[in-house]
Amino acid sequence: MSILRPSAKTVSNLMRMVGTSCSCPAHSARGTTHVHHPGCSHRRASASTPRPEYAFEMATSTVRVGTGATQEIGMDLANLKSKRVMVFTDPNIAKLHPLKAVVESLERAKVNFTVFKDVRVEPSDKSFQDAIDAARKYNPDAIVAVGGGSTIDTAKAANLYTVFGDAHLLDFVNAPLGKGRPVDRPLLPLIAVPTTAGTGSECTGSAIFDLKEKGAKTGIADRALKPMLGIIDPLNTRSMPTQVRLASGLDVLCHAIESYTAIPYYMRGEAPANPLQRPAYQGSNPISDIWSSHALRMVAKALPRSVANPSDTEAQDTMTLAAAYAGIGFGNGGVHLMHGCSYGISGLNRSYYHPEYVSDHPLCPHGISVAVTSPAVAEFTGSMHPDRHLEIAQVLGADVTNAKRDDAGAILGDALRRFLKDLGVPNGISAFGYTSADIGALVDSILPQHRVLKLSPRQTGAEQIASILERSLTNY
Repeated sequence: MSILRPSAKTVSNLMRMVGTSCSCPAHSARGTTHVHHPGCSHRRASASTPRPEYAFEMATSTVRVGTGATQEIGMDLANLKSKRVMVFTDPNIAKLHPLKAVVESLERAKVNFTVFKDVRVEPSDKSFQDAIDAARKYNPDAIVAVGGGSTIDTAKAANLYTVFGDAHLLDFVNAPLGKGRPVDRPLLPLIAVPTTAGTGSECTGSAIFDLKEKGAKTGIADRALKPMLGIIDPLNTRSMPTQVRLASGLDVLCHAIESYTAIPYYMRGEAPANPLQRPAYQGSNPISDIWSSHALRMVAKALPRSVANPSDTEAQDTMTLAAAYAGIGFGNGGVHLMHGCSYGISGLNRSYYHPEYVSDHPLCPHGISVAVTSPAVAEFTGSMHPDRHLEIAQVLGADVTNAKRDDAGAILGDALRRFLKDLGVPNGISAFGYTSADIGALVDSILPQHRVLKLSPRQTGAEQIASILERSLTNY
């Protein structure tokens, strides 16, 4: 296909701006992999010049969208001739309509199954391992996930480590916290039935969890993890409490913004020696841009309505689609600093319990922890994609008629603050108990998030992350 892209000279100049003296993991940071930029002395000393990235890939799950579509899942598994299906869910969803609908469909189709009900909301390495151990013991031939991103991610991990029965948990975890081993053979069929409108996990190859010993969130990212099928049934989101609708919707918002403003795929670094090594998160690209920008427009209109009125089913249905649209966008384009910072914020949380979440442990919902740094991140990244930042600000209600490109980051930051305040989002990371004294520990927890930090459009090291966190202590 023919792809419109800047001239070689423009790309070279942009790469030099991003790469020279850069401290982030993508663009040559202390203690991290060095990515060569034009003019780099290492490049001249090399016997052969590696080829810069020149291609991107688009991978996503098959999705089925329709009110009541969950009733078909039994037939899907019968068509696969599945004999031992393992269904994953959490203790709350286990009592509600979505699991009941799945179980009734499996029973009608006479498909044998077992239900694992102990998924942890915001999974940890221990909860992942518990699910893996249960799956290895049961030895399923197909897997179903009924729940939000926590459940779908847990099911992905159980699938992976059942197929690779001798693998240790860290073998496939993203480097540098894990070994980053690629998945080189097919996994079991996985059908995802999302019950929230946020993570888009039904469309992606990522599984995120808390690595407790490091005090940080990390995950596994490989296209092989993506579900075979995602069933997007609006009936399954009707039971979401207001705060769950808010948090999951904010995740969609940030997925769209970050994917749309990520470093372009052709500036990410060297092309892989083998296509198997091309990362799932590749940087912004012409296809991801379409899905992400449209998702953004859907969220800007539907999320405030969904949060304000639990009976607004039209807004809820729009959000279920927006989550999938953004999932396709960021599942290939990636996310960057909002998500990178969130992993430290939620991973080091020791005392905050978010309202309306049933949890036996301190919990800062993922979408909330992502959104609270979004204004400061937008101010930081605005200089690299000013037109896109102004476009996003306009979608969120800002008047950009006479706006200057130099002010794009500040304009979007202010638009995000208004949007978050109107939704009742906690006022910055201080709402979770953090103070300036915690910034150093948070930075240490965030820096290992190479998979996402490397997609920042601007150089990002400890100093820049600390500044973002300081400016995010309060937002309003």
